Amino acid sequence: MTGDTTTARHVRPYGDTKGDGMVQTSFTLPVPHGPRAEGAALLLAGKMGIDPAMVVHSHAIGPDFTFFVVYGSVRHVVDLDEVEVIEREYPLLPPGEVNSAVKKLLRRKLVVVGACIGTDAHTVGIDAILNIKGFAGEKGLEYYRELRVVNLGAQVTVPDLVKRARAEKADAVLVSQVVTQRDAHILNTQEMSAAFREAMGQRRPLLVAGGPRFDPRMAAELGVDRVFSRGTTPGEVASYLTHAISQRKEAV
Repeated sequence: MTGDTTTARHVRPYGDTKGDGMVQTSFTLPVPHGPRAEGAALLLAGKMGIDPAMVVHSHAIGPDFTFFVVYGSVRHVVDLDEVEVIEREYPLLPPGEVNSAVKKLLRRKLVVVGACIGTDAHTVGIDAILNIKGFAGEKGLEYYRELRVVNLGAQVTVPDLVKRARAEKADAVLVSQVVTQRDAHILNTQEMSAAFREAMGQRRPLLVAGGPRFDPRMAAELGVDRVFSRGTTPGEVASYLTHAISQRKEAV
């Protein structure tokens, strides 16, 4: 590496000028608000590689905690050739093309069952994908003429999800997980995928997991076909389902 941060391959954070390495981060320390707390924040920032660092904001959170925003420069350089991501391998289709493709592939409606499993009661994510009102200017899967959507809502047990998916003859099961304490989102999803494998084997529906703390590279670890993270739109999911169903048909 030459250290030239103007190249497309090696990059540094951009603050006031290109390549100056300026970053901003926030955190909370269990220290009462005051000079000692700010000194601790600067010491932590230095250990994080932010040098020089400035506390640009701090305020007390109760008598024993302080919240900080720290601004400063890092020397680290990112080699973009080392970045590992899941690239989308299918085209984004408008609703009309999704409907046409599904009708041609299945000659019936594609059945999608969605739920938040375990104790997770956060339905905002699954509703954004499934409900007709949608997300980010896109209508949800209920809007698609050739998709039949069954939204089971929150706190659905894995056995109930498997039972309902079988009863509905689901082509795809979408599971949303927001609660992440003690890796609940990972454990719940692994339990779900194992239950479908045991109950249905190779005839199981497509399994899709989504949530803000999921990494799309985790699909194999979770035992699902696809993982979507934050910012996913209904159109992305609909396009993926169309692509995956097509791939399954070709494999038969």
